[in-house]
Amino acid sequence: MELETLTLGVAEGIATVTLTRGAQLNTMNEAFWTDLPRAFAAIDADLTVRVVVIASTGKHFTAGLDLGWAGETLLGGAADPGRAREAFRRHVHALQETFSCIDRARVPVIACIQGGCIGGGVDLVTACDLRVGTADCFFTVQEINIAIVADVGTLQRIPHLLPQGLVRELAYTGRRFPAAEAARYGFLNRVEADHAAALASAHALAGEIAAKSPLAITGIKAVLNHGRDATIAQGLDYVATWNAGMLQGADLGEAMRAQAAKAAPHFADLLP
Repeated sequence: MELETLTLGVAEGIATVTLTRGAQLNTMNEAFWTDLPRAFAAIDADLTVRVVVIASTGKHFTAGLDLGWAGETLLGGAADPGRAREAFRRHVHALQETFSCIDRARVPVIACIQGGCIGGGVDLVTACDLRVGTADCFFTVQEINIAIVADVGTLQRIPHLLPQGLVRELAYTGRRFPAAEAARYGFLNRVEADHAAALASAHALAGEIAAKSPLAITGIKAVLNHGRDATIAQGLDYVATWNAGMLQGADLGEAMRAQAAKAAPHFADLLP
């Protein structure tokens, strides 16, 4: 599979997706919006993958949208206003899918962030399960600074990660949200001294998750996502149904055996 803006590698149950346009600040050009869903389709199809790390190259995680490409999309259009707006709505839905595929992924996704994570970068990392950052990293809901309502996931997902007052401040002002503050509010799970340390930390966390039952991990993610988007009663019913169907597998017995023997458990991959 050829990808223009990122690479995908898999080792020991961990898939690593790396943004490779560091010289261009990993701006999200036209190819990026199809590369990322293609990578996640491959990840979901590879049942040896138990967790994903999304990393990047260069000084900044991403500066967000490629404004040259985005400007042509925003300001261009057909002569008929109705048709132009309908086409634009479909275009936004396609962009949203680029990050929704992370949210929906079968396995947990960890973002490893260095430097700036701006605009579309916030859309990306809020779709991830966990976030590890460098001490100098920062986040900016940049859309307000170019007179846009953020429309690719940030405003829908970040209220589940941060208090409402802070969410509104960040969205209304477009100010920087630095690592220390992000960690204080739990937005960053871990803060490391530099990019190398953050990558090592993200992969260590990924390794810890990959050693758990893949059936239980995919169930936890499914139940958490369902509960986030449903009432408490609906969430409780969903997890009862999930465990009624999935708890009869071999992983429970293996986990109990390993606990009793004080040994590391060995869990098979999910079935194709």
